[in-house]
Amino acid sequence: MNRIEFILYVKDQDQATAFYKAVLACEPTLNVPGMTEFELRDRVVLGLMPASGIRRLLGDAIQDPDLADQIPRAELYLSVDSAQAWVDRALAAGGKLLSPVSLKNWGDCVGYVADLDGHVLALAQSPP
Repeated sequence: MNRIEFILYVKDQDQATAFYKAVLACEPTLNVPGMTEFELRDRVVLGLMPASGIRRLLGDAIQDPDLADQIPRAELYLSVDSAQAWVDRALAAGGKLLSPVSLKNWGDCVGYVADLDGHVLALAQSPP
């Protein structure tokens, strides 16, 4: 495997790009009409593609992603140094708090935020 890319279908690419720039505190490595990419780690990429773009590519082979507007269909679980700082950035960028940072039974402290399209961001850190 040479590269891993997770692609979220978004309603508005520019708004989603601004949100993830603020949350990830970095610039995209690619930002062209139809696709924005953020390198999360070496060869691990988060992509943002307008829902209309995947419909053009695949047509009736898939259901229209816009029909699932604000219905969470994916979770992006990010292990970070300070879950609360990341939650705060996501909220400041327009995200919606789903669950404050708290210790979970699997051992991580995790806060959950919905992005502008309803995708769930789990912002996690190992307890001190």
